[in-house]
Order: sequence, then structure tokens, then C-alpha cells
Amino acid sequence: MPRAHRYFVPGHVWHITHRCHRQQFLLRYAKDRTRWRYWLFDAKKRFGLCVLNYVVTCNHIHLLVKDTGDDALPKSIQLIAGRTGQEYNRRKGRKGAFWEDRYHATAVEAGEHLIRCLVYIDLNMVRAGVVAHPGEWRHGGYCEIQVPPNRYQVIDTVSLAALCGLREPRQLVEAHRCWLEEGLQHGQLSRQPRWSGSVAIGSESFVEDVKRRLGVARRGREVSRAQGGHVLREPDESYQTDPEMGPLSQNNGYFWR
Repeated sequence: MPRAHRYFVPGHVWHITHRCHRQQFLLRYAKDRTRWRYWLFDAKKRFGLCVLNYVVTCNHIHLLVKDTGDDALPKSIQLIAGRTGQEYNRRKGRKGAFWEDRYHATAVEAGEHLIRCLVYIDLNMVRAGVVAHPGEWRHGGYCEIQVPPNRYQVIDTVSLAALCGLREPRQLVEAHRCWLEEGLQHGQLSRQPRWSGSVAIGSESFVEDVKRRLGVARRGREVSRAQGGHVLREPDESYQTDPEMGPLSQNNGYFWR
């Protein structure tokens, strides 16, 4: 399998996708998904990672973050992925890779494109046929945004509100609920590969700027129109994220959506 492409342009919002080795269900147990979230919280404390949303499924994760500099993002991913895999292998007496090569990062423009990505992440387990509403899946950011915990909060709701174009953080809960309900009502449940396989998503000017700043790494990557915006696409041999999969149960499903 080709290696996952990964690029980095400082200061952007990034949608991170990372799947388990050979699409195995290494995160099928709630305890392992909970530990992944624990290490996400630890990365926030250690490195100042700005978390905007996330979801942990049975064989992959989605993570939406804002780059804050000081290598917070790569340090955080190294910590989270490394500790999650180490703990699992130790408990199971297992050897070998836990994750499928490198994670993939897609730059997302703030505002309407960020909102769409936010909802796309929230609806992950609904698309997989596991739950009817994201509020039913506790290993994701939807519930935390709607009811921020008093302790161990991971999501930076103040930054998220500002990046979504809201004047006050207190507006986020109602706005987020409306965005999600609109997505459900309009049937936004089909997989959209651009969120997990592109280099950048946003307005034409945003995507062109990302391409320019990538320099030599932009070769073979073209800007094209997509639903509601533009994308900087990978070349043909890029990181492919899922086979054809239908709705499956929570216990035995393929959840790379």
C-alpha cells in the first residue's frame, strides 16, 4: 500500500485521519478508545494542542486541530499514537505495528468549510450505520461540544467558535446543534473522500495559497472545484482510505468512512 502523504503549512486548521494497521479493529474495545482520548487530553496539557473535534471508531480516528506552532501537532500525534499502540500491545501480548503507516493531514479553511468538516466528523458513526445520532457515540466530540465537561475537557470551544465565525463562544452549542440537524435532515451521510484524501479544502484563494506555500511538495497536485469550494488533490497513487463497505454492527463493523 502507498504511504500516506503528509504535508504541513503552519497556522492552519488540520483534519487528521489515522487508521489501524491493515484496517484491523484494534480500537473495537471501549477501553482502548477511552485511552486514546486520555492521551489526546494529555497532549493538550503537554504541548498546548488546540483540539476542535474528534471521533474514535473501531479501526480509525478523525481529529480536527488548529496549529499553534512549536511542533505541537507532530509531537501530539506521536504521543497519542505511540502510547495507544504500546498499551494495547502490552495488554494483548501483541507485537507489531498498531497504526497503518503515517497519518494523513488535510488543511481546512476556517468558516463554512470548517463547519462542514466539523459536521462530517460528527456524522462518522451515523454514516457507518452504528448509531442514529452522534450523541449516541460517546467516543467523539459531539457530546463534549454540546455539554462541556467540568473536568478533563479536550475541545477548545472558544477557539472553535471563533474559527466558525461566531461572535460569542456561548453561541456555539446552539449553532453546532443546528448544523448537525441540518446535515441529518439533508441526508449528508454519504462518504466524501475529499475530507480525508485531499491536501487542502476551502476557497480557491485559500487552496492556491496552500499549494504555493508547499513549494516543491506541490508537484503533481492540482486545484479543482468541489462541492461548495475547491480542493488541492493528491496524485492518483495517493493515500486511499476505504474499500466499499456497507452498514455493519457496532461490534464487527468496518468504520473507515
